[in-house]
Amino acid sequence: MTEALIYDLMRQGLWVAVVISAPVLAVALVAGVVVGLFQALTSIQEMTLTFVPKAALMLVVFWASMSFMTSSLVDFFQGTIIPQIEGS
Repeated sequence: MTEALIYDLMRQGLWVAVVISAPVLAVALVAGVVVGLFQALTSIQEMTLTFVPKAALMLVVFWASMSFMTSSLVDFFQGTIIPQIEGS
């Protein structure tokens, strides 16, 4: 296994991590902005108001995208990692 191959596998693995985490992080960003805007407009500075909706939305999106995340990881391992292990 060459150094270039290891770097390529690491690059592909990091890209898979970015792709599977993007839906949850995007929802957290949007929920944070919406709640922050709501707090700024109403002058309500309650800490649970920022945490509870964001956590609930992230949980829902995580549950909804679990099959996408699992299939992405399985495809990465079956298409990239396992052939490299078998070839060694």
